[in-house]
Amino acid sequence: MKSLKKNHWTHAGRSLAMLCMALAMLAAAGAANAQSKVVGTVTHLSGLLTARHADGTRNALAVKSEILQGDTLITERETFTRVKFMDNAEMVLRPGTEVVVSKYVYEQDKPENDSVAIGLVKGGLRAVTGLVGKRNHDAVNFDTPTATIGIRGTNFGALFCQNDCGGVPTPSGSAPPNGLHVDVSQGAVILTNPGGAQVFQAGQFGFVANLNTAPLIVPPTQGVPVTMPQSISKNAPASGGASKASAVDCIVQ
Repeated sequence: MKSLKKNHWTHAGRSLAMLCMALAMLAAAGAANAQSKVVGTVTHLSGLLTARHADGTRNALAVKSEILQGDTLITERETFTRVKFMDNAEMVLRPGTEVVVSKYVYEQDKPENDSVAIGLVKGGLRAVTGLVGKRNHDAVNFDTPTATIGIRGTNFGALFCQNDCGGVPTPSGSAPPNGLHVDVSQGAVILTNPGGAQVFQAGQFGFVANLNTAPLIVPPTQGVPVTMPQSISKNAPASGGASKASAVDCIVQ
């Protein structure tokens, strides 16, 4: 009798273990599928653009390459690129930029599920709001090393400097100080960090020195406009013989 009970519980334990393993495998598969979801496309490119995927693999991208949720996009020297997302939002990256597309959820008939999280690790970008930002602006955030940028239906630029912005043009002609610089062309953004929060309206410039310093509005004479070439009409191959930015009729403002 004891032997039967022992066998019964052993069998039950094995069944439970197998069930747990199956559930874990399903969860892992679901996470992998979520990370491999296509969320955008490279529409314009000048130079070398690389994607580091969530699984650690890397590959060079070209025009019409797909962007996956979880991808880290890396632009090399003299590389500009424009990405169009599934909700028609657009993002232009400067040379020497690293951006993580951490999350991009857009379902046309389910606005309550909207969620966009993009991280600017280094370099600079210019972003134009898509359908998510227009109908649910609280669902869109851009994280940076010094502050989180919330959008209010907008066209804005962000530049994070860490002794690498010497070539960026400024009104004074000197290199921008280290920290996060923003400018707003349309709409508004709100910058938030442990030091405080500040709303920036169209035409205003902002600066955040570090994570614990409150965002500041700065006058135009001290602001750093994150300018991009006007359009990209000549798309170079993603590797080998890539054209220089100076040779391109580049990007959106």
